[in-house]
Amino acid sequence: MVFDLKIDSISELADLQQLAVHADKPVYIANAEDTVRVDARSFLGLFALDYSKPMKVITDSLYVVRMLEIQRRAQEAAMSRA
Repeated sequence: MVFDLKIDSISELADLQQLAVHADKPVYIANAEDTVRVDARSFLGLFALDYSKPMKVITDSLYVVRMLEIQRRAQEAAMSRA
């Protein structure tokens, strides 16, 4: 599965890295054009990407997919309350 994701802070990036570490299948982060793809478990590798644009999260892990959906819904709920 491929998810579009906008990362706005180092803490969000660290959370994604920790999610990838605990995943049962590989998780990759790629730029929108998919010309640069890195293993999301590698914190150093994650700094090779330009986060001013949305990224793609690529994985077959149902755990990661579910956690990203939960995070997205929580963000949407927080924005609707604001």
